[in-house]
Amino acid sequence: VQLQASGRGLVQAGGSLRLSCTASGRSFSVYRMAWFRQAPGKEREFVASITWSGGPTYYADSVKGRFTISRDNAKNTVYLQMNSLKPEDTAVYYCAADLNPYGKNDYWGQGTQVTVSS
Repeated sequence: VQLQASGRGLVQAGGSLRLSCTASGRSFSVYRMAWFRQAPGKEREFVASITWSGGPTYYADSVKGRFTISRDNAKNTVYLQMNSLKPEDTAVYYCAADLNPYGKNDYWGQGTQVTVSS
C-alpha cells in the first residue's frame, strides 16, 4: 500500500485546513487509516483514525471538537478537516494504514507540513 498525503499549508490561528491521504496499491484491502503528527522536538502522536467500513472514529483529546476525519471509499482517500487551528497544532502530519484490525500502522505516507501562526 502506498499513501500519498497532501494539503500542507500555513494558516493563521483560528483558521482551517484540510489534509488528504490517498491509498494506492492494495488499497482495496485497507482496514483502517489514521493521522499522526510530529512537532519539532516532540514524539509522533496519534491524531485520529477511521475504519474503511464506516466504523467508529477516534480522536486525540487535543483535537476533539476541532478536527474531523472522514473517508471517500470510491477515491481511496481519507481526509482530516482541521478547524479552529492553534499554534500548537503546528507539526508534520502523517497518514498511516492497516490492512487488518491487528495492524500497528503498518504503512506510512510521507509527511505534510502544517504551520499555524499566532
